[in-house]
Amino acid sequence: EYTDDTALIPKNSSVIVRRIPIGGVKATSKTYVISRTEPVSGTSKAIDDSSASISLAQLTKTANLAEANASEEDKIKAMMTQSGHEYDPINYMKKPLGPPPPSYTCFRCGKPGHYIKNCPTNGDKNFESVPRIKKSTGIPRSFMMEVKDPNTKGAMLTNTGKYAIPTIDAEAYAIGKKEKPPFLPEDPSSSSEEDDPIPDELLCLICKDIMTDAVVIPCCGNSYCDECIRTALLESEEHTCPTCHQTDVSPDALIANKFLRQV
Repeated sequence: EYTDDTALIPKNSSVIVRRIPIGGVKATSKTYVISRTEPVSGTSKAIDDSSASISLAQLTKTANLAEANASEEDKIKAMMTQSGHEYDPINYMKKPLGPPPPSYTCFRCGKPGHYIKNCPTNGDKNFESVPRIKKSTGIPRSFMMEVKDPNTKGAMLTNTGKYAIPTIDAEAYAIGKKEKPPFLPEDPSSSSEEDDPIPDELLCLICKDIMTDAVVIPCCGNSYCDECIRTALLESEEHTCPTCHQTDVSPDALIANKFLRQV
């Protein structure tokens, strides 16, 4: 018998372990046979007793599973059931609606006592629903204009029981919406014809457009777009100037035209 917890058990020895309840409570003991065949960890085999245990349904309702008289496997199953009970789909099902409050009126027929989905006029093709009128809650009275006909477009019911529409809406309804037909040819603008033509000094001799990053070529002193003249010189075999046709003009010899760049 080993009474010291720090005692070393010889290798390849069989030990009978007995569990004694705390407090001297008499209970059926469980016996484990441990075979020390491995130096680090051994295999254990439990001999279950035939003690009476409560059912799994009763175990799931137990608050303290540690003190319950049940097997460890049943306790684990009960713990898993208790932890997932809040996520049961039954808790997320819509509850049936009760009777509507006395102040509720059906939005279809305008009568109290039932919701719109339970309205007796549902499916009746000859029934014309009552038009719903919004209330002017939150809109100042100075922004409203009183109307007599409740069928006026945008009419709202005020706190005094009269009908009114916002002033800005009344002005918009009076003007109306002017829609432009699609795919209509645009009228040529006369302003472009009246504008002064662009001077030739500002046009590139290659692209015939306003010069971008104007540069001066040293051979003839003409100005071009930086990209246009560089491309023309690099694409020619002998780096020929497009105006005076002088050869061996290097793109690195181009000079920035600061005056035209500031125009």
